[in-house]
Amino acid sequence: MAGTLAEKVWDAHLVRRGSDGAPDLLYIDLHLIHEVTSPQAFEGLRLAGRTVRRPDLTIATEDHNTPTLDIDQPIADLTSRTQIDTLRNNAAEFGIRIHSLGDADQGIVHQVGPQLGLTMPGLTVVCGDSHTSTHGAFGGLAFGIGTSEVEHVMATQTLPLAPFKTMAITVNGELPPGATSKDIILAIIAKIGTGGGQGFVLEYRGDAIRRLSMEARMTICNMSIEAGARAGMIAPDETTFEYLKGRPHAPEGADWDAAVEYWKTLRSDDDATFDEEVVLEAADLEPYVTWGTNPGQGLPLSANVPVPEEIADENDRVTAENAIRYMGLTPGAPLRDIAIDTVFIGSCTNGRIEDLRSVAKVVRGKKKADSLRVLVVPASARVRLQAEAEGLDQIFLDFGAEWRNAGCSMCLGMNPDQLAPGERSASTSNRNFEGRQGKGGRTHLVSPLVAAATALRGTLSSLADLDLPDDVDITSFDGSPLAPLDPAVTLQV
Repeated sequence: MAGTLAEKVWDAHLVRRGSDGAPDLLYIDLHLIHEVTSPQAFEGLRLAGRTVRRPDLTIATEDHNTPTLDIDQPIADLTSRTQIDTLRNNAAEFGIRIHSLGDADQGIVHQVGPQLGLTMPGLTVVCGDSHTSTHGAFGGLAFGIGTSEVEHVMATQTLPLAPFKTMAITVNGELPPGATSKDIILAIIAKIGTGGGQGFVLEYRGDAIRRLSMEARMTICNMSIEAGARAGMIAPDETTFEYLKGRPHAPEGADWDAAVEYWKTLRSDDDATFDEEVVLEAADLEPYVTWGTNPGQGLPLSANVPVPEEIADENDRVTAENAIRYMGLTPGAPLRDIAIDTVFIGSCTNGRIEDLRSVAKVVRGKKKADSLRVLVVPASARVRLQAEAEGLDQIFLDFGAEWRNAGCSMCLGMNPDQLAPGERSASTSNRNFEGRQGKGGRTHLVSPLVAAATALRGTLSSLADLDLPDDVDITSFDGSPLAPLDPAVTLQV
């Protein structure tokens, strides 16, 4: 029977099909864990006298509540120190591979999996973090799970799951200069809403998606959860294979050839049926920013803050009023006039080497706006090493930005990387909920290019607002992906 990409991966991992309303039981290929959502799961195993069934398919990294400065010193924050020490002790007790602060392979879990070649097409990938959908960019079925599910996977390497629906999101054509994958996904969420993908696995298709690099595809799948989706997927192709070839855990030789042949079958059949379909034209897109307190409250940067009185639906009107009040905005004001206090460049959404290169290309030789704080936080230690090898760190430092160690950082406002009450950020992260980046903080989600332009001008801006020199080609920011580095390379902290 004809099937979608998601259905093919699901069926390939089916251990037992549920009956009489019971969920299916799926085999899990890769389990990623970190310090925030794993302690209760380990304790559950301990109390039940169980072991981790497949420690070889489980990998831990320290990322969420980790400092991004002075990582060679004892962790000052008590909660962070406790969580990190607990993860290290649990990993040692249960035989789990762990990448700790100072390790060259430490970083945000959704960056570490792909860069090590652990994330591959056709796999099922889970983690106690909602943005596990990132890994779907490789053609796998990847999604976040709760603490009790983390324990279940640890104990059995399986997971009971209810069947899902499928949604095809086709983005036709070619993006205009200055628009990026971040703008595609912000536009999608603005179109279908934060609940539009509820109960669905989204498959991103079309010419615009195929033209994207792997890192740009990861950005799109990363934010699938912000549309309420269970997961997001992109069928693997030559771009995927080129990214994975030669990575530490990728197949080699004849195994590589056999894997690629299988991976090429991981696409939705031409006559496959989706439950829902959405179509966007890439040429119609431009840089997007969020104005409110959820990722669906986004508009093109050329637009104005909504006027609640002009919103017909009462619930939408009240929601907009509350969001505008919290964000401290003036209805009808141009989005480009909104002054920013902090620019955050990082997170599992936009902290990869491609993102850092694009920002550096814009800000090279310039100075940030006065009184503006700029944080640049690479998604992993490997990304940091590569950026420093390319001299990007010095570009950021000369610009006036802070260059940090890898971690989730200001994305979720843990440790000292937080906004003060009332402070406003332009952030390349994925969520703009109230207090997400610090109690009382106000967050506008943007692409790395908008973040760079904003850091230069001090208000929400795009490349079109800058007087860029002729040697800055704004149509070709995608460079080579993060290369596998020599394992002997060490991190200088």
